[in-house]
Amino acid sequence: MQASDPQCSPDVATWVASVQMAPVMGAVAANVARSAELVEQAAAQGARLVVLPELANTGYVFESREEAYALAEPVPSGVTSQAWIALAQRLGIYLVAGIAERSGDRLYNAALIAGPAGYIGTYRKLHLWGDENLYFEAGDLGLPVFHTELGRLGVAICYDGWFPEVYRLLAVRGADIVAVPTNWVPMPGQTPDGPVMAHALTIGAAHSNGLTVVCADRVGVERGQPFVGRSLIVGSQGWTAAGPASADQEEVLLAPIDVKASRRARQLNDFNHVLRDRRCDIYEEQLGAVDALRQR
Repeated sequence: MQASDPQCSPDVATWVASVQMAPVMGAVAANVARSAELVEQAAAQGARLVVLPELANTGYVFESREEAYALAEPVPSGVTSQAWIALAQRLGIYLVAGIAERSGDRLYNAALIAGPAGYIGTYRKLHLWGDENLYFEAGDLGLPVFHTELGRLGVAICYDGWFPEVYRLLAVRGADIVAVPTNWVPMPGQTPDGPVMAHALTIGAAHSNGLTVVCADRVGVERGQPFVGRSLIVGSQGWTAAGPASADQEEVLLAPIDVKASRRARQLNDFNHVLRDRRCDIYEEQLGAVDALRQR
């Protein structure tokens, strides 16, 4: 976690961006170059925070742990990290980018967080989806909140968003914005033109916690696995601020956010506040129903 910044409550609206792209499996250099082009487009349109998809440098559908290990890199010393850090510094922006991280003999589905002054931190995905369990270790860095001049920033990756605890813990730890690098895949029962389950989960989490959520998905089909696309930016009251993006095209979504207004909006009316109304006499302050757990 970064030290608190005295400018961490901006007075004016800040533009944030979600970059939807189509990484090519194993083409790390090309993927990083393409991500830089799209990040530059977002920055040229005024974005101060830009979010890239999950595993944006490597692709997603690994055939073996050996392949994942060969493509993964240390963070922040690896070539991809250094390129993204330099990009954030050059553009004067904050960047959250999904990366395959190698730490000794351990692999993590991770996100790099960088800013105008360089490397800020790393988030490691807590909840692994499907075959990720064959290649990656579950995250061991918890849910850090990074203090920036734009506001307090949390990170979740894809399947993390299926767990309301993730957003609630980030909110009670002071997060204003949650960046979500993701590789959404069709869920059982989902139709090509129908609702996206991830949207419902994101909208509910944003509204229930007073969080702005910036979701950057990928598009395309990789080794037979289709991806949903439809990246989304949701404001802190749960209303869509930008998107959904297309289902199959690279795209940059932008939306303005006002952190001070978002914090005030957690007060829903004269009586109700989405965080202060929690019944911590019934369930444990940080999260769960302690008595219920003891009875199981």
